[in-house]
Amino acid sequence: MSYQPQPKSLISALGLDVGSKRIGVAGCDGTGLIATGITTIERRSLNQDVEQFQQIVRDRQVQVLVVGLPYSMDGSLGFQARYVQKFATRLAQALKLPVEYVDERLTSFQAEQLLIAENRSPSRNKGLIDRKAAALILQQWLDTRRAASSKSVADVQD
Repeated sequence: MSYQPQPKSLISALGLDVGSKRIGVAGCDGTGLIATGITTIERRSLNQDVEQFQQIVRDRQVQVLVVGLPYSMDGSLGFQARYVQKFATRLAQALKLPVEYVDERLTSFQAEQLLIAENRSPSRNKGLIDRKAAALILQQWLDTRRAASSKSVADVQD
C-alpha cells in the first residue's frame, strides 16, 4: 500500500503584537506559509478594538488568534504578559475564536532591526514595527505548526 499525502489543511490565522497603545496585526496566505503585516490598530477601548477586529476576522475568515506573549528574559510571566493574556482572552471570547500564544521575546527588537536595514527610522514608524513584530510572531507559529505536521507525516511513513 503506497502512502498518499493528505492535502495540507488551510489555516487563516491572525498574529497579534499587543501593546498598551497599539496592536500590530498580521495575517497569513491561504497556504499558511507566509505571514505578512496587515494593519496596526490604535487602542481605544475593548469594545472599539473588538469592532475593528470583527471586520478583519470576517474579511479573512480567521480561525485562530496567535498572540505574542512577552515572557521575561528568565522565562517567567510578568505584569505585561498577564496583561496581554487578559486582553487576548477577552478578545477571543468576543470574537468566538481560539487563542494560541507564542513566545515573543525580542520580536520588536527584530522588527526594529528590519526597519534599520531598510534605512527607515524606528522612532517614526512605530505602527510598522508593531505590524512586523506581529508578522514575526505569526511566522514563528506557522513554522512550528508546519514542522509538527511534517514530523507526524514522517512518523506515519516509518
